[in-house]
Amino acid sequence: MILELAILHVKEGLSEAFETNFKKAESIISSMKGYISHELKKCIETKDKYLLLVNWETIEDHEIGFRQSEEYQEWRALLHHFYDPFPTVEHYK
Repeated sequence: MILELAILHVKEGLSEAFETNFKKAESIISSMKGYISHELKKCIETKDKYLLLVNWETIEDHEIGFRQSEEYQEWRALLHHFYDPFPTVEHYK
């Protein structure tokens, strides 16, 4: 199992809209091959900051299966415009 970790800095004042769109995006990621589970946590100390944790069966399920899919384009359209700066994604085993 691989853990994907991303710290998400949402543009100031857009957290509510981000959370609404993330609820839509959850159905996209959860339908992907190799997806196991995910959690989105809102930071207590820093406004508009989130931690995204996604468990995948393999790194290829995330890097190839998800990121190179048509579904990823929808995910991107729903979420990527909220981030500043764009998050660094790391993987852990």
